[in-house]
Amino acid sequence: MQSTARKLRVALVAGEASGDILGSGLMQALKQRHSDIEFIGVGGPRMEAEGLKSHFPMERLSVMGLFEVLGRLRELLRRRKDLVQMLIAAKPDVFIGIDAPDFTLNIELKLRRAGIRTVHYVSPSVWAWRQKRVLKIKEACDLMLALFPFEARFYEEHAVPVRFVGHPLANTIALEADRAGARERLGLPQDACVVALLPGSRGGEVGKLGALFLDTAQRLLQSRPDLRFVLPCASPDRRLQIEEMLSGRDLPVQLLDGASHEALAACDAVLIASGTATLEALLYKRPMVVAYKVAPMTYRILKRLVKSPYISLPNLLAGRLLVPELIQDAATPETLATTLLPLLDDGSVQTEPFDAIHRALRQDASAQAAEAVLALVEKR
Repeated sequence: MQSTARKLRVALVAGEASGDILGSGLMQALKQRHSDIEFIGVGGPRMEAEGLKSHFPMERLSVMGLFEVLGRLRELLRRRKDLVQMLIAAKPDVFIGIDAPDFTLNIELKLRRAGIRTVHYVSPSVWAWRQKRVLKIKEACDLMLALFPFEARFYEEHAVPVRFVGHPLANTIALEADRAGARERLGLPQDACVVALLPGSRGGEVGKLGALFLDTAQRLLQSRPDLRFVLPCASPDRRLQIEEMLSGRDLPVQLLDGASHEALAACDAVLIASGTATLEALLYKRPMVVAYKVAPMTYRILKRLVKSPYISLPNLLAGRLLVPELIQDAATPETLATTLLPLLDDGSVQTEPFDAIHRALRQDASAQAAEAVLALVEKR
């Protein structure tokens, strides 16, 4: 039900495509609850379609990798300073930083000191490593909007105002996937045994895991010659990268342009890189084996810094070892194939808890986030 209260000015900043999706959903939900809102800040095409006047193109913030950031650092610092000055002058009723914590938390800190209410949407992995960042978050944010319940518990323990809103994907993805429909759309036989290979969406991830996953597929074929494989490619560049790795191999693998959700709906089991995709596999109720590799020096540093006993979201959400995690030297074709094979015959031991987790995350995140933001504004 819409409010006829005074006009609100809401500032939002998103730094990449996933934030643009979250931001547009939140803006829709805010408009449903308040009749007169002006949106300012920085966002992508989805947020602009909902009425955001973007101060500059969101693509200028979409930088991945240490060296890429260093190469653009002067521009990023200049844009952030300019954005803070603009927002302080505009005096929005509330500022919402969406993910991109290295960029948005500093904005939140300066705006809060200037008397503007601040919200951060999507928690950094502060519960896993660099936990002292929670002190900066406490100083910068009036409210943290957390996608997962274990994140909310962490902030409650550190006396940071928090609201668990659930994960938007839990509402987007049906409680029961249409395997037959997905197979028909992908041209896969209904009676085939299908393994999805998801080695990541970034070039570095695919470089470290792509050949490993294809070697594992060849091992699996030795035990199950009837297997079929699907491999979603996140971009044309990733497809070329995979095609080069497939050269000289005789593998029944179907490359897909995007379509990772179709692949998860169609498959019987998944070999997957650690990341958000593991949550998607959980929501599709597919048994999985999680693998990850980084540079040896990076691994040695992270091993000292990371406090969490798990790296994959299914295990973090369950609070126990639910899905196998094979990291660094433990991730070999032999071990991955041996671990995955039993799941092809019966993955129910692993997937039975997935439904309860899905329902717990199915909170209508955009609506919950909008209600929390408006409640914060009304406190003034």
